Amino acid sequence: MRICVAHETVYRYERPAKSVIQTLRLTPRSHDGQHVVRWRIDVDQDVRLSQSEDAFGNISHAFTAIGSIESLRVRVEGEVETHDNAGVLHGVVERFPVSLYLRDTGLTQADASIQDFASRSAAAAGGGLAACHALMQAIHDRVEVSRDPKQPAAGLIEALATGSGVAQDASHLFIACARSLGIPARYVSGLLWQPPAQQSSATHAWAEAYVEGLGWVGFDPALSVCPTIHHIRVAAGLDYLSAAPVRGAHYGGDGESLEVAIDIGEKGEHPQAQRQSQS
Repeated sequence: MRICVAHETVYRYERPAKSVIQTLRLTPRSHDGQHVVRWRIDVDQDVRLSQSEDAFGNISHAFTAIGSIESLRVRVEGEVETHDNAGVLHGVVERFPVSLYLRDTGLTQADASIQDFASRSAAAAGGGLAACHALMQAIHDRVEVSRDPKQPAAGLIEALATGSGVAQDASHLFIACARSLGIPARYVSGLLWQPPAQQSSATHAWAEAYVEGLGWVGFDPALSVCPTIHHIRVAAGLDYLSAAPVRGAHYGGDGESLEVAIDIGEKGEHPQAQRQSQS
């Protein structure tokens, strides 16, 4: 499948900012499940966009804009060809031993309720791949995932307790459950194409678990599927913070507002646009 993406983020300041610093993880890498045909990032300020790889092997770009900044626009355009590997990853850059992904973080810490939920969910499955599928289905059944891009993450403990959250919460919950069972797991940020009637937000998140004999396998508890040709994998890490699409800070610039517009569609079709505003 050929997926075309146009992603634009605009920051506006009621009082001009003196400087803006950002790190972007918005560029996917090619692997056996996807081929990046073309990809480009543009910033409408006079900046030097520096490309590097972060600790996890994600492609990152950083820039510093200095001056009286009333608005700043970051635009990403690209095309990715995806292939169905049933969620199994091959050819992905790996910087760390698998055991690192058993490490808890502040966003993936499993309390007693999560440990109990994980044990009960995977009890009948035994272990390995079957346990991961059982966890994915149990989380999908337990947590109603909102696709509203304006809804903030609830946190995995609250998402489990209330039965509602966003894709980030469901992914963190899967990771916490898997690690509590001794299964290495990590967070993935990416993009999702859906048919026009179903498309609500193109930004998405899921998890990957390490299965002996298979390697890394993707699990999307928000949709209860292993990643398909509709998923574009962009960045991965221990949790959201190490795979966040955008992180940064600004100095000065009171009254910041944010507007995000994403057009995503199969090549040859009219792309579907989603807009998000945030103050």
